[in-house]
Amino acid sequence: MSSMVLVLIFVVLMVLHVPISVSIGLATLATMLFTVDFLPAVTTIAQRMAGGLDSFTLLAIPFFILSGQLMGRGGIARRLVEAAKVMVGTLPGGLAFVNVLSCMLFGSISGSAVATTSAIGSFMVPEMNKMGFKPSFNGALTAAASTTGMLIPPSNTLIVYAVASGGVSISALFMGGYVPGILLGLSLMIVCAYYARRMDMPRGERIPVRVALQKLTEALPSLLLILIVIGGILGGIFTATEAGAIAVVYALVLSLVVYREIDLKQLPEIFLKSVEVTAVVMLLIATSTALAWILAYENIPQTISQSLLALSDNPFVIFLIMNLVLLVVGAFLDMTPAVLIFTPIFLPVAVQLGMSPLHFGIMLVMNLSIGLCTPPVGSVLFIGCTVAKTSITAISRYLVPMFIAMFFVLMATTYIPVLSEGLPRLFDLIE
Repeated sequence: MSSMVLVLIFVVLMVLHVPISVSIGLATLATMLFTVDFLPAVTTIAQRMAGGLDSFTLLAIPFFILSGQLMGRGGIARRLVEAAKVMVGTLPGGLAFVNVLSCMLFGSISGSAVATTSAIGSFMVPEMNKMGFKPSFNGALTAAASTTGMLIPPSNTLIVYAVASGGVSISALFMGGYVPGILLGLSLMIVCAYYARRMDMPRGERIPVRVALQKLTEALPSLLLILIVIGGILGGIFTATEAGAIAVVYALVLSLVVYREIDLKQLPEIFLKSVEVTAVVMLLIATSTALAWILAYENIPQTISQSLLALSDNPFVIFLIMNLVLLVVGAFLDMTPAVLIFTPIFLPVAVQLGMSPLHFGIMLVMNLSIGLCTPPVGSVLFIGCTVAKTSITAISRYLVPMFIAMFFVLMATTYIPVLSEGLPRLFDLIE
């Protein structure tokens, strides 16, 4: 009965467009009121919310959010686009490949699919329009490609999963996300190649060698952020949280001193925006932690686990069901609460069937990343439509082949553990 109340209230509040963090909190409170009085229920929820945020690991999130804001405003996107043009711009349909590669590079640096869609889209979509690419295709491609950065570190979502799973190494997750994230980008490039041939897309202009070297050199300091963060974590020089602080300092120096596209007067606005984003994320984490606790209190994860295992004892079937459920969830629920809610539900089942927590985390984040550009609630989908000045209906026809390609990569990641575990094992991050 309590589980039905939880789901019903949450769905009703979501339909009424109540903010998702508030919806989660109210649904959790209503469920607790079935078993305890009002004051103890409120006290317990407050304690669980506070406990959910009492984590040194979570301090990495505001740091990476701030570094992403600085990178987004500091001219990084434009330089990465120019570097991508040098690498893949001369292929048939070159600007489409440039779009995907730019989203992969900027997404890995900023750690935000929303920021990637907005930043890269503002450069690439108008330029693709001028070259004769269809605006609806441009919007669909930008929205889909922006999700690849959620797997390529540093990724805030992987940090959230590390906390929710209760101990998976952030370093291992960061390394585990590289191959699946790159494969996701390559799958979209295959779709671009298909459309380039079918729609006779134009090649990009050839760039002289001297100009190409100059553009690559200008983008190199931005790309060094990834090397500094990952190299420092793998080398044991600093933790993921300390890496976030270093990323902020590096982004400040890069934006203020090297590229000089941000001045001191703009910093208060950037800090305020970072605080706003951090507050939203942290409130989601707090309320989702309380919800995860009430789910455990009501034995809902165990019930769902037993139901799944009763359907079949074949891991192939169970993992497919998990993915299908998560694909539907990702179309309606933001990544952070989805990770916090479904990790305690599905992780025990996955482990029981032989999937490692690291492998499950990469599968989970990839699945929910696809949901970011899935109708009806995908956040980057709406931004892609806004940037391309088109409608969801118009871009949906181009999204279908992209979804199919991304789904194949998701299935490969699910059933081929070495894609997620190969690099972490190579660096002795897991046994």
